[in-house]
Amino acid sequence: MKTRLIVAFCAAFLSSASLAQEKVVNIYNWSDYIDPTVLDDFTRETGIRVVYDTYDSNETLETKLLAGKTGYDVVAPSASFLQRQIQIGVYQKLDKSKIPNLKNLASDIMSRLATYDPGNQFAVNYMWFTTGIAYNVEKAKARVGDKPLDSWDFVYKPENLRKFADCGVYMLDSPEDILTTSLRFLQINPDSKNAADIRKGADALMRVKPFVKKFHSSEYINALANGDICLAVGWAGDSFQARNRAKEARNNVDIEYMIPKEGTLISMDNLAIPKDAAHVAEAHALIDYLLRPEIAARNSNVTNFANGVAASRPLVSPDILNNKAVYPDEAIMKRLFTATAYDQATQKIVTREWTRVKTGK
Repeated sequence: MKTRLIVAFCAAFLSSASLAQEKVVNIYNWSDYIDPTVLDDFTRETGIRVVYDTYDSNETLETKLLAGKTGYDVVAPSASFLQRQIQIGVYQKLDKSKIPNLKNLASDIMSRLATYDPGNQFAVNYMWFTTGIAYNVEKAKARVGDKPLDSWDFVYKPENLRKFADCGVYMLDSPEDILTTSLRFLQINPDSKNAADIRKGADALMRVKPFVKKFHSSEYINALANGDICLAVGWAGDSFQARNRAKEARNNVDIEYMIPKEGTLISMDNLAIPKDAAHVAEAHALIDYLLRPEIAARNSNVTNFANGVAASRPLVSPDILNNKAVYPDEAIMKRLFTATAYDQATQKIVTREWTRVKTGK
């Protein structure tokens, strides 16, 4: 009897010790934003198990961060949110000695990121992209002829967007993207923090709100691919994912994506470590792994987003690398603008105006 008890105790002890020694990293990232095989390869190489959860809005991530106990070791905030969150103190500084692949990052992208994270102390760039107009080519042609949808006029002029209401219009559930581009349409500084300007941008949205089927930041991918909608204000990478899914389905849906000629928002999603991360060494290991050129290229090839690793470009699929909507040339880059963080008072105005737009009240 004693022998059996000793054996059972030893087995239980060894089991608990094994669990205690298990290496794990918990990451919270955007939907459809990584090659899943990358995570398997990381675990195979390092022995670190990856727990991967997803979200589809910066606001969702921020709610968790401000709650104090996220349960995550790596998160991927967009730059303007990162800026405000750094000021609040929710991140820890990166130990750059544990991220040797920092040397692979594109200097111009990191310089842009330094606007939000001075000295690049808290984050590294993961992906960067534009906000633009994605549309079903055949259905657009039936409504506006052969004109490319290359202007915000097609979105923010009611007489134009009305033509697409019957076949379905989605917009991102992101005030940063939608309000700033509506301000650009109105020829107002898209980075304005003036309450009156923000209300004007919301008013422009209210005029087209009757023709918008839904505000959502991920569902439009499949909706476009399946032909359920014909126009979306969305992100470049997602829009080309929709195109690829339609091609794979062979459903005769052709998706195009345009950067409006008036210019648009350039955004950056970045890897950071929350202050309360429980697995800091594993977090640095994962970030370093994602900055390997061959890994960054694999992620771009699957997601159709431009990555921040300059050394990855020779490994990125030519169809993606040579697509100026994904990797804009110098002329297009000059038309792109950034949006900085709202202060607390302005954020309240933005939240109120965005709620008004979405509810129509």
